[in-house]
Amino acid sequence: MAIKITDECINCGACEPECPNNAIYEGGVQWAIVDGTSVKGTFALMDGTVVDVAAKHAPLGVDVYYITPNKCTECQGFHEEPQCAAVCPVDCCVPDEQYEETVEELLAKKDKLHLA
Repeated sequence: MAIKITDECINCGACEPECPNNAIYEGGVQWAIVDGTSVKGTFALMDGTVVDVAAKHAPLGVDVYYITPNKCTECQGFHEEPQCAAVCPVDCCVPDEQYEETVEELLAKKDKLHLA
């Protein structure tokens, strides 16, 4: 399951540089699949929508940092645990029960985002 940032976030920004998928954005900032990844062309989002990887998407949060589940892999294939949660000083990076994914699914997403 993806990780989410709760409203308890203090906007310290410690999590953002730790994400290997660049899935964490400052509140109010648009996101794109291509940001911090090597993917080219189009990409299928979790809801099945196929988008151009450079397309900008509306922010998922305005007041605090947010994680886009379309890019979050819980750091599978990179680290033993989600790095955002490991560095968060207020423990507001928690599993997002809305997005349940297996380890295999998370690793497949990682492979799509980071083409060899």
